[in-house]
Amino acid sequence: MCKMRGMFNIELEPVTLTGRQVRLEPLRRDHAAQLWPHANEADIWRYMPYGLIDSPARVDWLVGDLLGRQAKGTDLPFAQIDLVSNQAIGMTRYMTIEPANKGLEIGGTWLGQSFRRTAINTEAKYLLLRHAFEQLGAIRVQLRTDLRNARSQRAIERIGAVREGVFRHNVILPDGYLRSSVFYSVLADEWSSVKIRLETMLS
Repeated sequence: MCKMRGMFNIELEPVTLTGRQVRLEPLRRDHAAQLWPHANEADIWRYMPYGLIDSPARVDWLVGDLLGRQAKGTDLPFAQIDLVSNQAIGMTRYMTIEPANKGLEIGGTWLGQSFRRTAINTEAKYLLLRHAFEQLGAIRVQLRTDLRNARSQRAIERIGAVREGVFRHNVILPDGYLRSSVFYSVLADEWSSVKIRLETMLS
């Protein structure tokens, strides 16, 4: 029998997480202008529930929407900052935060096209997972993606998350498409091996 252990010390106060390639810093309104050149790609938003982000005004709307969710205590959004240019080049966040069940989700992740085949995405996931398990005391971190998004599924599987199954037609996208979502997770008992895997990938 698995028993709960430790405290789920989750704090929705903004926190900055820094690696060697990327810094995850609390999302701010003024990140929108830096994000727009990287967000201006229809393929990024094809599987996302926000609709097409195709103008600076739409990026500003998205940033505002996520900050509104943070104010409600449901999400903690980050700008992904490339440490070479010191510019915001994407976003990610903690979401589906469940203190009673000591769980949360990493999601809403995107990067500008020129940064996708770098170590930034892997390192960002490492920073978020490490913080969730080692500082917040999570016992489960989940990730999910559109069933059609094979690239995202490969990336999640590459970090060592376990595929749990498919929720069929669980999200209605803005264009009316009935999205099915593939769910993955990493458990606290698995974190040590996933951590070694990620640190090896980043070395």
